[in-house]
This record gives sequence, C-alpha cells and structure tokens, in this order.
Amino acid sequence: MALAFAAIILNYVDRQMLALLKPSLQAEFGWSERAYGHMASAFQFASALAFLGAGWLIDRLGLRRGFALGVATWSLAAMAHALVASVAGFIGVRALLGAAEAIGTPAQVKTAATYFPERQRTLMLGIGNMASNLGAVAAPLAIPPLALAFGWRAAFLLAGGLGLVWVTAWLAVPAPAPVARPPAETARRPALRADRRLAALIAAKMFSDNVWWFLLFFTPDLFHRRFGLSQGALGAPVALVYAMAALGALAGGWFPARLRARGVSLDRARKAPMLACALLILAAPAVLLTASPWAGAALLGLALFAHQGFSTNVFALATDLFAPDLVGRAIGIAAFAGNLAGMAMIEAAGWSLDRGHGYAPLLIATGGSYLIGLALVQLCVPRLAPAPPTAG
Repeated sequence: MALAFAAIILNYVDRQMLALLKPSLQAEFGWSERAYGHMASAFQFASALAFLGAGWLIDRLGLRRGFALGVATWSLAAMAHALVASVAGFIGVRALLGAAEAIGTPAQVKTAATYFPERQRTLMLGIGNMASNLGAVAAPLAIPPLALAFGWRAAFLLAGGLGLVWVTAWLAVPAPAPVARPPAETARRPALRADRRLAALIAAKMFSDNVWWFLLFFTPDLFHRRFGLSQGALGAPVALVYAMAALGALAGGWFPARLRARGVSLDRARKAPMLACALLILAAPAVLLTASPWAGAALLGLALFAHQGFSTNVFALATDLFAPDLVGRAIGIAAFAGNLAGMAMIEAAGWSLDRGHGYAPLLIATGGSYLIGLALVQLCVPRLAPAPPTAG
C-alpha cells in the first residue's frame, strides 16, 4: 500500500510539472493560450483512450506487472519532455505521458478492492487518494525552485527518474495474499454490462473529473493572472490548495467508514458524504471576489477538499457495485468518460481565456457540477446495497 501510495505521488508530480512551468516556458517559446490548451487536451485525450485498456491490463496482468509497466512508461515519458522544444513535440510527449499514467487510477482502486474488506476499503481509498494531493503539494514546492536552479529540462529528468527507482522497489517487494471475500461479495454478476450501475459510475466521474482536470492544469495560471504572482511565488499558495485537498481525501474515506461502523446503511453512508461535498464546492466561484492570494487559496482548497471527498466515494462506489475482478475495467471505463469531460473543460478554458472571458464561466460551472453528478447517481442507483448472496 505504501508503494502504491508513492506511485500516485509521482504520478501527480509528473503530470503537474507543465502547469507549474507554464509561465517560463510560455515566455521562452511564445505559446498561445490555445497551444497550451492543446497540450493539456492531448494529455487528457490520450489518457481517456488508454483508460479503456488500462483497467483491462491491470485485471489481465495483475497489479505487480501491470503497475510496474505503467510507472516505467510514464517516467520515461516525463523525462522525454526535456528533449523537445516545439508545440508539436510537447503535445506528443504529453500524449504519451497521459496514456501511461492512465494505469494509476485502476491500479489504486484495485489495490484497495483486492487487499481490504468492504468496511475498511473506503478509508484505504481515502488514504490512497491523498497521494494525488501530496504529489500536487510536493510539485509546486519542489519543481519551480528546481527549475530556477538547474533549468526546466533538469526538472523533468529528475522527476521522471524517481519513477524508475520506484519500479525497482515495486518489483523487489513481494505482494501480500488477497483478502478473503465473504459469499455476498463473491457472488456478484460475472459480466460487466452497460447497465445502470455502470451509468452511475460514469456520471459521477464525468461531473467531478471535469473540475479536477481543469483546476490541476489551470490553478497556477489562475493565481498568476488573478493575483499577479510570479512563478517563484506560486508554490506556497498552490501547495495550500492541494494540502486541503489531501485532507478532503482522508475525510472522504474516514467519514463513511465511521457511519458504517455505527450501523448506517451502505446507501446513506456513501451518498450523504457525496452530498455534503457537492454543497461545499458551490463556494468555488468566490475566489474571483477576493484580492488576497491566501484567501483565494483557501477557497480553492475548500473546493478541492470537497472534490477529493467526493472522488474517494466515487472510487468506493465502484467497489460497492462491482466484484474485485471487474473493478479495474469498470473504473477504467468511467475514467475514460471523466477524462473526456476534463478535456472539454480544458478546451473551454483555453477558449475563454483567449477571448477575454477569464475564469468566471469555468468556476461557475465548477460550482454546480457535482450536484448534477450526484443527482444522476441517485437516478441510476436509487438504493445502494451490498451484493445479494446469490447472483441474480
């Protein structure tokens, strides 16, 4: 679990580096906002397509080999950023990085589904989901100073090289035995069908991932534009945003586990925290009303606290609805849809910025997205219950 945690940290360091180095790279190469949006969309599109096969790959090869292959590939893709200088070159390496990093999400969820029982699973997913935020905290604190000291190419080479070190450790440590499953969990339907369960998972990912990807790629630029922060000054406020997001991931896992321990139904323990998070994120557009970067960081941090709480329960929803041998494929299909929604949001951001509309339309859309997603989950799965003792 610790190694899986470390892999997701590295995953988010690699994917966030371009956003953090955007001001200096844009000045050096003269990128337009649309060009940067195309780079981000290339990552999203490649990742979305790869999700269709990433879950299958993890289910087919198993965690040990599948995870190692994914991390090795994305680490080499991150290092390849140091070798390109054109817009087309950056689009190409971003696409390769996105395709390889798609392995991270199904691997993380399958780790929890394989090695932990239902009542512990949400908490473990919350702890695992913290890793993405710790990576997003580490990146703004480490990458800009590293790039200023040694150059942006060295930053890409060093960050990618850490992933190759991780692969060595992952292959050296033996995996534990899978947890025994009660009959109620092992009797789930043997096929992955396009039914209401899958539709609920897809809706939840689409209306939450769109916001996550938008903020991941544009938060540094938002602080640069809104508060006039230089690249060197961006690190601390952006780190605060993702530190709060990490707490949201932990709270999103802890709260449902406590409810279940007190005898609350699975349906209520899963959906009540999701509703609370959807309401909290309504405050996101207020970042445009403050003149303080720290107040802005607190508001965006609250939004991502809510996102990660919601997201942790979406991952847990996948383990509630599908058997462990189908979880990788189910979350892969849902993540494919979520990445397409994220790509649409990123392209909308590039369009809005180039035409002078700023971030207001995007932050307003952010505020209401989660309530729409939860409403669709409720429509598709009105009552969430553990699997019946026999396949029906």
